[in-house]
Amino acid sequence: MNKVKITAIRQTVYEDLMAKYENPIEHACDVRVGQQWISVDGQRPEGMCPAAWYAMREFVESLAKGEGNFYDGWMQNPMSAMISCNDGFRPFSFYIEMMA
Repeated sequence: MNKVKITAIRQTVYEDLMAKYENPIEHACDVRVGQQWISVDGQRPEGMCPAAWYAMREFVESLAKGEGNFYDGWMQNPMSAMISCNDGFRPFSFYIEMMA
């Protein structure tokens, strides 16, 4: 199995949707831009947000097995993917890539 690096690339915040639909909450997310994790054997890295992991798990597991080329050439690096978490108000985009 290969190691897979996960990097938090960007967060988008939809304040208009939050104001209209979300109940006020004080703390929603601990992820920070530039934060990185290493998945070993396709397992969730310690400290990785469980909801974000749920969104990317299958891609990380595939890369850990040496599989890639998702969606027939979607990514410039075929052994990578750009995945977003499921938070509709403040989604984070994560770049995941197989480590050499």
